[in-house]
Amino acid sequence: MANTLIKIRNLLKQFGSHKVLDHIDLDVIEGENLVVFGQSGTGKSVLLKCIIGLLKPDEGEVEMLGKNVVDISLKELNEIRKQTGFLFQGAALYDSMTVRQNLEFPLKRHFQFTQEELDEKVESVLEHVSLAEAVDKMPSELSGGMRKRIGLARSIITEPKIMFYDEPTTGLDPITSKEISDLIMTMQKRFNMTSIAVTHDLICAKIIADRAIFLRSGKIAYEGTLDNLVDSDDKFLKNFFSDEIIKENQGS
Repeated sequence: MANTLIKIRNLLKQFGSHKVLDHIDLDVIEGENLVVFGQSGTGKSVLLKCIIGLLKPDEGEVEMLGKNVVDISLKELNEIRKQTGFLFQGAALYDSMTVRQNLEFPLKRHFQFTQEELDEKVESVLEHVSLAEAVDKMPSELSGGMRKRIGLARSIITEPKIMFYDEPTTGLDPITSKEISDLIMTMQKRFNMTSIAVTHDLICAKIIADRAIFLRSGKIAYEGTLDNLVDSDDKFLKNFFSDEIIKENQGS
């Protein structure tokens, strides 16, 4: 039986009187790719931040890799974070650093490697994302798709057990979006990672999703396979995914 790597129980997060996450329960199983849908402002990114300890819930428990991230010390939390990766919307590369320096940064921060070991890891991960020639370029010299690839490379260079993606294909054309999504799947299989991806991109979701949830009014309103959600007779889901399919077709 597969292990539960993330377990959320009764999670409440509110800002003022607004309940962004309203007593959510969720399990994420080892090896699966969970996609999180929802309209803007429904708490998708807040959910990720609560899981990795960037936001503290008002109530409930968040267990990741066997540890309750709500109650542990910062030192313990950082040890868990060493086993996770996070790809931000804009790749979040350091503009003043070369690609090599961006990739070395998490390794130097969390581990003790010789320069030879650093060079080997950088070379290897760049080969995985097919950008070995970009090693000494600055982020400003890269296209949007290339920056996403480097962002992904930096996220996986520590070989994390769990990956978090926050709108990984935002701002990309449909062809590049598919390339990044295919790359996410390739890396997931190669490194045996588990992932949670927040996205509205159906191209991406169709490629990576094993299971999908839909957040609405602070709760998990719908859960199932992506086909279950997209083909649902529910009027709200029909309207939501019809709009996304129209956007997808307009972009192709």
